Amino acid sequence: MSEHRASRQPALTNPRSDRVRSVRALSQRSVRARTGLFLAEGPQAVREAVAHRPDQVRDVYVTAPAAERHTDIVATAVAARLHVHEASPEVFAAMAGTGTPQGVLAVCRPAALVLEDALAALPPDAVVCVLTQVRDPGNAGTVIRAADAAGADLVVVSDSSVDVYAPKVVRATAGSLFHLPLVVGVPVEQILAALGERGIRRLAADGSGRTLLPDADLRGAHAWVLGNEAWGLPEQTRAGCDDVVRVPIHGLAESLNLAMAATVCLYASAETRRRARR
Repeated sequence: MSEHRASRQPALTNPRSDRVRSVRALSQRSVRARTGLFLAEGPQAVREAVAHRPDQVRDVYVTAPAAERHTDIVATAVAARLHVHEASPEVFAAMAGTGTPQGVLAVCRPAALVLEDALAALPPDAVVCVLTQVRDPGNAGTVIRAADAAGADLVVVSDSSVDVYAPKVVRATAGSLFHLPLVVGVPVEQILAALGERGIRRLAADGSGRTLLPDADLRGAHAWVLGNEAWGLPEQTRAGCDDVVRVPIHGLAESLNLAMAATVCLYASAETRRRARR
């Protein structure tokens, strides 16, 4: 930490300061909406933010012990000319939204992506992941992480879903939030229409599907449309898709949960594309 001390202000030591309260308040959705900011907590999330999307990072806060443990994060942030603030353990505890803070967090700006622009930038064999009415933060974050791992080109989250910039969602993405394009806040009907206009096949992932995943046509550009954890996709949404696909269950399990089903579907698409690109 010594190599960048001269570039930083004195350590923050007052846990009741306005700055500390404003950072902690970002755990509230209304504050995130008003300020256009969100929190990325923990070394994994902050490492990916400063390395891959420094343009989205406004400030980095770190305790002295954490700075010594994670010199790569601090060095990358300083190289990107980001504001790095040392905070006392008391200040950091007051800022963080977790019970056991890890000493590193960043205040970030959401990526301002418009659906039409994001779709226009896709490759001809694009794989898109669409979340509709997904309410559980852990599920939403895990699906975004799975989409990243499977090499998806875009994630679109409907306006009826959980706020993807909520702290629990951000943590569940394990940094993948900063790896791939993300569009949020769009009505489901508008998403499906925009995909159709671009010639992107819409595949509803639902237990009611007649097409089994191994039989689904995953060639070319397509989007997986995923529904609510409890009730899946409504009939209107399924009707707006080009096919309804279900993951076959070979054992006695009643079903797969949302994140598991999404991962299986996305990796099936990834494998089909890998073979086609040979």
